[in-house]
Amino acid sequence: MKCLKKLPLGFLVRWCSLFFIVSCVKDTNFKSPEGFCNNQLIANVTFKEVKNRFKGEVIQIQEDLVIEGYVISSDQAGNFFGTLHIQDHPVNPTSGFQIEIDLRDSYLFYEIGNKVYVKLKGLFLGKSKGVYKIGGVFTSFGNLSIGRLPAHAVRDHIFLSCDPIIEISPRVIAIPALSEDMVSTLIELDNIEVIEEELDLTFALPEKETIRSLKNCDGDLIELLNSGYSNFRDTILPSGNGSITAILYKENNDYQLIIRDLDDMDFQNERCKEAEVLMTSDQIFITEIADPDNNAQARFIELYNAGSEPIPLNGWFLLRYTNANVTPGSELDLAGLIIDTNSTLVISPNALEFENVYGFPPDIEVGRNSAADSNGDDNIVLIDPFGTIIDVFGLIGEDGSGTNHEFEDGKAERNLNIMTGNPVYTFSEWTIYNDTGGSGTLNIPQNAPEDYSPGIR
Repeated sequence: MKCLKKLPLGFLVRWCSLFFIVSCVKDTNFKSPEGFCNNQLIANVTFKEVKNRFKGEVIQIQEDLVIEGYVISSDQAGNFFGTLHIQDHPVNPTSGFQIEIDLRDSYLFYEIGNKVYVKLKGLFLGKSKGVYKIGGVFTSFGNLSIGRLPAHAVRDHIFLSCDPIIEISPRVIAIPALSEDMVSTLIELDNIEVIEEELDLTFALPEKETIRSLKNCDGDLIELLNSGYSNFRDTILPSGNGSITAILYKENNDYQLIIRDLDDMDFQNERCKEAEVLMTSDQIFITEIADPDNNAQARFIELYNAGSEPIPLNGWFLLRYTNANVTPGSELDLAGLIIDTNSTLVISPNALEFENVYGFPPDIEVGRNSAADSNGDDNIVLIDPFGTIIDVFGLIGEDGSGTNHEFEDGKAERNLNIMTGNPVYTFSEWTIYNDTGGSGTLNIPQNAPEDYSPGIR
């Protein structure tokens, strides 16, 4: 106490003044002081009713109209500047507004989840590039445009309700389902990721509004709008897949997303699998089917691509119809395989034996009783990803024994002048060897490896 008595009176005055000033400084935990909130106002018009007053030109609202809404934006991270976004309900909103205000650090006064009342009388209503706006006004080349409401006028028009802050639940939606009614409302998109071309980029260029592109796993695109003044502008875009919560914006015909901060993005899942490429071509066809007389383990079937580009076989199938059956006894899925231009694809039911006999491995090994393991009296069908029959060997429903499509103990070899598949079996396109020689086939049993040429067209 003796020490305190020795302090000069001026020092004590200055210390008390400093304490008073510091006590009044707003920080990030600022709560609105008592008296700032207002529960006397009552909304007397809906968002949509206000929007319906806009007829193509900026108007000033003259009636005593009041709307109530919920704050969904924040300028704390610097990605919003001079705007406050409100929607009409905290859950499942039907409409939203962008309010132009010349008030920095507005998040200290209007927090996300605050219920607010907006006195519309004296404010201006307009629409710019798909976004409905409320605020002040300015003139450009003789035309009125919505401008920022001066800071001193903000509290004359935007009032906090005394209700507690409420959690805002974003509307979970898919990109194709977006509509104009959702602009300036909070939405959530799932299974979203940054496009491959932008994975190493930052959110924004310094001091420049920057657009980045997002996509979903179906390939639908949407723009991500970022400020070059945000505190996360130098952060590298996330490389994973996940969900994004954002305020929906619109630039003419393009929908855009604006996040409040990086917490609005959760991209920790694996990226979308590459979309399956489905292609068809009648220049993929069967060129050789083998049933060696001396070694049934050396059977194979050969496909050929006579086209000028490689063809991925995603969605393609080889079907084997055993004997006289009209339903396939086996289906061979060719997904993941590619036939290069002017190249073959050799399929074997026994890769080890194939390599022992022919001196090189087949392109793919498949199971026994597959299309590559025919004993000479079966029918083979090649189908593209769209269910179209591209090529056929034999007549479905007819046992090949003793017919012009029997190759038992021999082979069926496509004539070299044939350059496309044929969905109808045509005997004249083939030279067929077997151990009977009926119906125009050749009674010349074939032995492996000398009578076969797998991998050579």
